[in-house]
Amino acid sequence: MRTTLDLPENLKEAMKTTHIQTKTKVIITALEELIRKSKISELKRFKGKVDLDIDLDIIRGRQCRY
Repeated sequence: MRTTLDLPENLKEAMKTTHIQTKTKVIITALEELIRKSKISELKRFKGKVDLDIDLDIIRGRQCRY
C-alpha cells in the first residue's frame, strides 16, 4: 500500500538509534513493535487467571534433588 506521509526531521534520530537506513523500514519496524507490544499487553490480562495443570520440572527434564 502506497501512502504519502509528512515526516518530522527528528525521524533521523530513530534511524541512527535503530541503525536502519530507510525511513520506510523505520516506520515498518515501529508499527510491528506497536503491534507486538499491544499483543503482549493483552496477554498480561490473563496473568494468574489460567490454571495449567503442568509440572515444569517434568517438562524441562529436571529431577527433584530433595
